[in-house]
Amino acid sequence: MKNFLILHYGFEKPTPEDMAGWNKWFESVADKQVDRGGLPGGREITSTGTKELPFGKDSLTGYTIIEAADLDEAEKIAGECPIVASTLVYEIRK
Repeated sequence: MKNFLILHYGFEKPTPEDMAGWNKWFESVADKQVDRGGLPGGREITSTGTKELPFGKDSLTGYTIIEAADLDEAEKIAGECPIVASTLVYEIRK
């Protein structure tokens, strides 16, 4: 098995139904999950300076690391995740 990073992009205040779906998804990946966390904002650092990155609908808002056989399986798992506007999946190489 390989590790994959799922980046959750975008957020709007969830309804109780949204939260139920989110919790159901986390339960469904519990045996594959390595780590997860929310990203409440941050900073982008470039050669021209630093800018604040807010939490919200147009930002990176969380991550989940899962185990999967390959990128296709990781994509299938990530594709079932509710609430976020977009989800990105990357293989983590050691």
